[in-house]
Amino acid sequence: MSAVVAQTLHVFGLRSHVANNIFYFDEQIIIFPSGNHCVKYNVDQKWQKFIPGSDKSQGMLALSISPNRRYLAISETVQEKPAITIYELSSIPCRKRKVLNNFDFQVQKFISMAFSPDSKYLLAQTSPPESNLVYWLWEKQKVMAIVRIDTQNNPVYQVSFSPQDNTQVCVTGNGMFKLLRFTEGTLKQTNFQRGEPQNYLAHTWVADDKIVVGTDTGKLFLFESGDQRWETSIMVKEPTHDSKSLDVIQESESLIEFPPVSSPLPSYEQMVATSSHSQLSMPQVFAIAAYSKGFACSAGPGRVLLFEKMEEKDFYRESREIRIPVDPQSNDPSQSDKQDVLCLCFSPSEETLVASTSKNQLYSITMSLTEISKGEPAHFEYLMHPLHSAPITGLATCIRKPLIATCSLDRSIRIWNYETNTLELFKEYQEEAYSISLHPSGHFIVVGFADKLRLMNLLIDDIRSFKEYSIRGCRECSFSNGGHLFAAVNGNVIHVYTTTNLENISSLKGHTGKIRSIVWNADDSKLISGGTDGAVYEWNLATGKRETECVLKSCSYNCVTVSPDAKIIFAVGSDHTLKEIADSSILREISAFDVTYTTIVISHSGRMMFVGTSVGTIRAMKYPLPLQKEFNEYQAHAGPITKMLLTFDDQFLLTAAEDGCLFTWKVFDKDGRGIKREREVGFAEEVLVTKTDMEEKAQVMLELKTRVEELKMENEYQLRLKDINYSEKIKELTDKFIQEMESLKTKNQVLRTEKEKQDVYHREHIEDLLDKQSRELQDLECCNNQKLLLEYEKYQELQLKSQRMQEEYEKQLRDNDETKSQALEELTEFYEAKLQEKTTLLEEAQEDVRQQLREFEETKKQIEEDEDREIQDIKTKYEKKLRDEKESNLRLKGETGIMRKKFSSLQKEIEERTNDIETLKGEQVKLQGVIKSLEKDIQGLKREIQERDETIQDKEKRIYDLKKKNQELGKFKFVLDYKIKELKKQIEPRENEIRVMKEQIQEMEAELENFRKQNTQLELNITELWQKLRATDQEMRRERQKERDLEALVKRFKTDLHNCVAYIQEPRLLKEKIRGLFEKYVQRADMVEIAGLNTDLQQEYARQRDHLERNLATLKKKVVKEGELHRTDYVRIMQENVSLIKEINELRRELKFTRSQVYDLEAALKLTKKVRPQEVSETEPSRDMLSAAPTARLNEREETGRIIEMQRLEIQRLRDQIQEQEQITGFHTLAGVRLPSLSNSEVDLEVKTN
Repeated sequence: MSAVVAQTLHVFGLRSHVANNIFYFDEQIIIFPSGNHCVKYNVDQKWQKFIPGSDKSQGMLALSISPNRRYLAISETVQEKPAITIYELSSIPCRKRKVLNNFDFQVQKFISMAFSPDSKYLLAQTSPPESNLVYWLWEKQKVMAIVRIDTQNNPVYQVSFSPQDNTQVCVTGNGMFKLLRFTEGTLKQTNFQRGEPQNYLAHTWVADDKIVVGTDTGKLFLFESGDQRWETSIMVKEPTHDSKSLDVIQESESLIEFPPVSSPLPSYEQMVATSSHSQLSMPQVFAIAAYSKGFACSAGPGRVLLFEKMEEKDFYRESREIRIPVDPQSNDPSQSDKQDVLCLCFSPSEETLVASTSKNQLYSITMSLTEISKGEPAHFEYLMHPLHSAPITGLATCIRKPLIATCSLDRSIRIWNYETNTLELFKEYQEEAYSISLHPSGHFIVVGFADKLRLMNLLIDDIRSFKEYSIRGCRECSFSNGGHLFAAVNGNVIHVYTTTNLENISSLKGHTGKIRSIVWNADDSKLISGGTDGAVYEWNLATGKRETECVLKSCSYNCVTVSPDAKIIFAVGSDHTLKEIADSSILREISAFDVTYTTIVISHSGRMMFVGTSVGTIRAMKYPLPLQKEFNEYQAHAGPITKMLLTFDDQFLLTAAEDGCLFTWKVFDKDGRGIKREREVGFAEEVLVTKTDMEEKAQVMLELKTRVEELKMENEYQLRLKDINYSEKIKELTDKFIQEMESLKTKNQVLRTEKEKQDVYHREHIEDLLDKQSRELQDLECCNNQKLLLEYEKYQELQLKSQRMQEEYEKQLRDNDETKSQALEELTEFYEAKLQEKTTLLEEAQEDVRQQLREFEETKKQIEEDEDREIQDIKTKYEKKLRDEKESNLRLKGETGIMRKKFSSLQKEIEERTNDIETLKGEQVKLQGVIKSLEKDIQGLKREIQERDETIQDKEKRIYDLKKKNQELGKFKFVLDYKIKELKKQIEPRENEIRVMKEQIQEMEAELENFRKQNTQLELNITELWQKLRATDQEMRRERQKERDLEALVKRFKTDLHNCVAYIQEPRLLKEKIRGLFEKYVQRADMVEIAGLNTDLQQEYARQRDHLERNLATLKKKVVKEGELHRTDYVRIMQENVSLIKEINELRRELKFTRSQVYDLEAALKLTKKVRPQEVSETEPSRDMLSAAPTARLNEREETGRIIEMQRLEIQRLRDQIQEQEQITGFHTLAGVRLPSLSNSEVDLEVKTN
């Protein structure tokens, strides 16, 4: 055998479809089936002990416990054959007592069992088509009777013994209710079914001949000796509070008393199959359990009804309703109470009710809670934890925490703690989960759902997704050993992602079939995969290519693993072998011995190997693998094992299977070859918490602190009030006590006067008594003397009388002797004469003589005896009389002696009395003083006793009142605790709503803050635009003033020129006038103007530069603060600035153009001076040009007006945007500043332009 050993530590799971799957061993320990074991679970101390199933067992079918709770019967199928194993529960560990596996009759399986009341007999029901009922004397393995129950292949659900009679049994099934009695070695039916047959699902014995039975249509029947006595129908109706309740709509009276035994459980699949035609509104009664006050029965999905016996009448009424609670972690909370209750069981003290459901859940409720919740249905609580109700498809563990992650086809993810054996987290989803992997840190999981692959955070109280990948139906996923990568299977492709940026770094393609298993090597440099195509590939993640491959198309691989040194790959598949693969070739194949290996795992030390099989067993082997059949095989699950893992320290083995159970095993190597991995650092205790949760908890803490402060203030106020009240009461009590003391002083004075009177009276009374006593003594002495004399005389008379009687008796005795002698002589003479007479007749009748002689002898003897008797009687009579007289004489003598002694003693006593009287008189004087002091003490003590009695009575009354209050408060506290639990359950969804609303409020506040920022930005932009507009207005006014100055200058120039024209005939004067014009308009004014213009341009340029630099600095600051959110606004503002600059440049160009026109005019004038013949013709065009200049200037004014109009429209658009923002709820402008109306600004602008 192998030196590798595994011991079962704990299990999370229940097999609900085993008949009678839960019952109490004692008040703290329950027994239920899980996997291929029966588990003894201590509810208080939370430990588990296991009763393993038989070797090569294919699963348990039914359980039964004996009434004395010493024996447990388990029905199994072992190697395709039925067997019943009986365990002795009292021994530690539980040992097999008997195994019933050799049968003389045909049987496929045993579906229901029951022990007799004295635990000596076992009743077992076989499945169709045989449907035999077997009556065993199980300790001797002797079949006492066997009978076929049904010939129509109807299912039988339950068999049971009468609780008082070993010979009476009951069988119920589809269309059958039979009572049988064991007589003369056979089981005979004693009842006859009447009426329409029902589908009877469950029953229990009421009394010796009374049974209550439940059906699939919600009916309860009471049968007495096979005849129906009572019927109750349970209907489902829709109440006003949106939840279904059950009411009893019909009852008939009967006598019902239910013994406290649990009801065996029928096969759930058979019940559902046979009752599928029943009405949906009718609840099915799958289980019935009785207790002292009545009975409990399942009444439809998620509900149990309690019936109690009426005090006045002999029938039962519905008293309470118990429901399975709604699960807040479920994606559909209403589904939690839609599971059928399959088995009910009361604890021996009837304090707790335990129920198992069709979804593999265990619930319990304290019966005292059902009494409190009047008017409202009570709710079950989980007995252990919420368990998986479907096959487990994924299993994972981590390094830094003692956590186990599982996922199942029941659409749930559960996080277990294998150190404390508790459920850490649990959540249900809308899609089925096929695979799961836990990050080495224990903070993240990756789960393959039917629709997507999700990466999730494990928070302190929730599991939240933060990344999703479009991989449908991912059957395998795994984090790397370092946690920096994770791989997920998508059909025949493996995708590898990083956990840092969550991106796909490579996709490994090569498999032609579905990939069933992936595993990382120790340093995460390689990935090994195996699939249904018979290929095992080793991938290099650095290159994304295959390094080694081994393909065997005849084998579909189920699982692969790799040795710690990554040199050897181990694979198991459908060909019933375990393969060692190295360098793309199979080194060895070890046979699985007619089973299919489904999973394989090797320890991190490389010394231990474990494989899981398709029949639910675990095989522990040592490595290197042996050639022979050397392994330890353990019964584990009732279905194929789906996943198997070893913890990082090689201490625990974790297994999960299709039966929905999760086992933890303690593993070790007996040879000690495996190096025990000691943990340098303990398990991490850090958890993930979101900021919102922390803020909510901080807010709750603040509220609680304020509440505590309020309570402190209130308590202090109450204490001050109590102090004031108590001080007032103390004052009243002191006044009252002072008054009582005054009254007591007066009473004491009165009592003293009375005492003095009583002393005088007592002294007189004592003197009278002494006189009376002396007189009585004298009278007694005289009477006693007279009596003594009389007694003495009587004594003398009696003595004389006794002497006379003695003489008389002696004389009578002498007379009697003489008469006797004379009579004897006479008789002798008479008989002698007779003898002489008879001798003559002797020869004639010898026979007569003999007869007469015999008669004579007899008569003689009788006469002698009579005479002797008479003599003896007379003698005894007189002797008795003599004795009596002697005794009376002696008694009288003694009495006279006694009287003498009494007389002498009385004389002595009289003398002593006289002495005592004298001493007593002396002592009386002393004692009177003592009496006075003692009476004072007595009065004081009486007062103190009275006061203490009063205080005791007051305190007793107060204690009694306080006890009553304490009892009431205890009841009230119990009620309040229950109400607090209910309110907490009601508050949780509201808190969730409040949390959602708070998140929405925070989002709205963030949006509001963004709007405020935008508003401030827009206001800044508007102020800048206003500044720009003012600057442009000022510049435009200056330009207009300059234009007017230029026009005046041109007019003066025209007039001067016109004056010069008058000297056109005189060249010399004309030349002087022209030179004067030149000096006047060109040399002085124009040069100064050009110089002034250059200075103005420089100032304007500097101002514009400073203005733009300031705008640029502010914009840079805003860009740094607001970043990308306001990039568009920034760009828009920059574009507006550029457009304004362009407009300024255009105005400058226009100014230059006007100047160039002026210069052109001056140049034209110079030309006219040179060319004389064309004076008239050229003057006219000059006039035309002068008239054209104002028109050109008018066009420029129109251009500036058009620019101003465009800016006005832009300002109007900005105003409209601001008004739209102001109309948004909760949005307002910064500091409430509003812009001036556009119409006023337009009017001002027009005035300025005019």
